[in-house]
Amino acid sequence: MRRLICALMMLTAPVAAQSEEVVLGLSKDNVAITTSFDGSEILIFGAVKREEAINTAEPLEVVMTIAGPSEPVVVRSKEKKFGIWVNTEALEVDSAPSFYAVATTGPIAQVLSETEDLREKVTIDRAIRSVGAPAGITDAGRFTEAVIRIRQEKNLYQLLEGQVALDQQTLFRTRIDMPADLTEGDYLTRIFLTRNGKIVSNYETTIDVRKVGLERFLFNMSRQQPIWYGLMSLAIAIFAGWGASAVFSALRRN
Repeated sequence: MRRLICALMMLTAPVAAQSEEVVLGLSKDNVAITTSFDGSEILIFGAVKREEAINTAEPLEVVMTIAGPSEPVVVRSKEKKFGIWVNTEALEVDSAPSFYAVATTGPIAQVLSETEDLREKVTIDRAIRSVGAPAGITDAGRFTEAVIRIRQEKNLYQLLEGQVALDQQTLFRTRIDMPADLTEGDYLTRIFLTRNGKIVSNYETTIDVRKVGLERFLFNMSRQQPIWYGLMSLAIAIFAGWGASAVFSALRRN
């Protein structure tokens, strides 16, 4: 599972609408999460279709993003009072992707303008939506920064500047590591072609991430039949404790 490859390959008959456009397809569009799943390496590659000659004076750049399902996130601030850490403030970030990776051919500030970033919400901080904050919180931005910092430490948020290889202004490729603790759902994959910071073409597709096998059975049971799931977990714990006790007793007798 570690090197599961999802390849974006050229299609033979794309729709022609621009002088330069992304030509892509999916050879594999799903990631299966099993009990032994320990992450995947996603290989993305494709090409640029042109109606005109390559513009060498204004080089083309590529920006890729993969976004997991978004959901609200409650962030709490803690302070140490009388030697004990206690929650002092809490803010709910309206929507934050469970996984988000941005890969580019160069520094993000050079390959994508602020205007385009604001419109398409490409960078990590733009991908997180936080509409408002309680009246008592004046620096709501630090809560969003905390979400980004924590998820970057877990490799759930990645900024991969300069990690997209672009050959002859035509062929591009990159690799993105996806950690083991992925959330189920559709992972939106976007590819942008930019020139002078402006988007000249884009392409979107999805990668389906689902639990399968025993992992799927246990997940469904915990949601649909929580009582039976709890009883089964209790029975397994009792059996495991009895088995360990029996083994240690046998070892002592020997």
